[in-house]
Amino acid sequence: MRNVIFALIGLAVLAACGVDGEPVQPTLNAGVGVGGGGVHVGGAVGLHKGPVSVYLGF
Repeated sequence: MRNVIFALIGLAVLAACGVDGEPVQPTLNAGVGVGGGGVHVGGAVGLHKGPVSVYLGF
């Protein structure tokens, strides 16, 4: 699982710097929730270009 995360981050960096054409701006969402079960931290990183979107949540 760790290798998949690093691979997706690497692709996001390459796309964001424009090495393969027009730069794509990555998105990042993060949140913290507090409830009866304790504190939950979560987030997602993704890329959107044309009709294709790729997101990874954690």
